[in-house]
Amino acid sequence: MSRKTVLILAGISILALIVIIMTALLTPTQTNPAAEVALTFTQAVSQGDDSAAMPLLSDQAAAYVAENCPDGSVSACVARLIPEDWGNYISTVFRRAMPDGDHWNVDLISTYEHDLGGSGVCIYVRAEQDEAGNFKVAQFAGFVNCGDPSTRNMATNPDAPNRVPPTLE
Repeated sequence: MSRKTVLILAGISILALIVIIMTALLTPTQTNPAAEVALTFTQAVSQGDDSAAMPLLSDQAAAYVAENCPDGSVSACVARLIPEDWGNYISTVFRRAMPDGDHWNVDLISTYEHDLGGSGVCIYVRAEQDEAGNFKVAQFAGFVNCGDPSTRNMATNPDAPNRVPPTLE
């Protein structure tokens, strides 16, 4: 192998390593504060824990819930979306998070027991920072089977199912 070939291969290897490192550093994980709030919120509402979920809502989302959900309960809003044949809630996992201007779009997947298997439930959460710099859930959507085509791109899909609140001011 010529010296020129070795230098080209070394350059390509170094460039590939830089791309891998930059991707790892710039890819948000569930430890991202916006993703963490989305995950905590989804777990809380799925378990019927309004005391944990309600403080995570933005003012606008909390006002919508108070006005439109049974007994002003965000957990009750979500519970009415879950078909009985899905069984009990098991868990929620982080799927991905993407920054979009001043907010984050976070996708999650929940599992509900069903006989011996589980059902994948797609959830979208829009997380925004409040005046104090804390992330709050400004909007959520989904809580439907991931096989439903309306769960694609819920952040920008005007037909995303079960959007709460339906619009943002």
